Amino acid sequence: MPRPASSKASPEASRRVRRLVLATTRLREQVQGMRFSAPVTHVYNPLDYARARHVAYLKRFGTTRKRVIFLGMNPGPFGMSQTGIPFGEVAAVRDWLELAGPVGRPHGEHPKRRILGFDCERSEVSGRRLWGAIQDHFGTPERFFARHFIANYCPLVFMEESGRNRTPDKLPPGERDPLFGVCDESLRRLVDILEPEWIVGIGAFAERRAREALAGSDLQIASVLHPSPANPRANRGWDREVRRQLTDLGLCNGR
Repeated sequence: MPRPASSKASPEASRRVRRLVLATTRLREQVQGMRFSAPVTHVYNPLDYARARHVAYLKRFGTTRKRVIFLGMNPGPFGMSQTGIPFGEVAAVRDWLELAGPVGRPHGEHPKRRILGFDCERSEVSGRRLWGAIQDHFGTPERFFARHFIANYCPLVFMEESGRNRTPDKLPPGERDPLFGVCDESLRRLVDILEPEWIVGIGAFAERRAREALAGSDLQIASVLHPSPANPRANRGWDREVRRQLTDLGLCNGR
């Protein structure tokens, strides 16, 4: 069962969560009316149909100021698309984060990419690797989220007619630029609320977008290897490589 939110949240924590929820609502509304052309045929917005799960994530883990925000690209078809949680591989969200619960369905589902929520039996490798490494290092979600947070740059999932995932960087400029403008604005709001010292892109794309969106800020921005199995380097000891990268940045010395 999902763990209930604490009834003893400080006024500061409550204000931070309210701001996060409002920022998420604004982002959801801003992207909801956007239209995308072929080869994109289906677009999912987990901030809409899985909103309850995402808000539960914000309420439980968005209460404190963070040192590091880890930033992904956009939801995967078997991760956040199913659970509403960034990199939200079902088993990790259900068993470690303890945020399982009802998930709705998007309008115009792709027949090959059904949203089954926590009944989805397919594991998202990227999320399994990411949350598994975090669990191994921190032990409990509370220890990790005390100073860290995970978010996605773009909230939308793009699919082609075949069901193939299409990443936002592959969109044509006329569609990509307005979307990125909204996502840049949302990232700046997230930074304003959580007040991090670091943005660490999970992959080079997220680092590039953070540098563009946050140009002129005092934030330190870097990236680590993306855990996707489509990346051959990630299939050769991803957790060891990322630990080395974070150690080099001074972000893996203790908890």
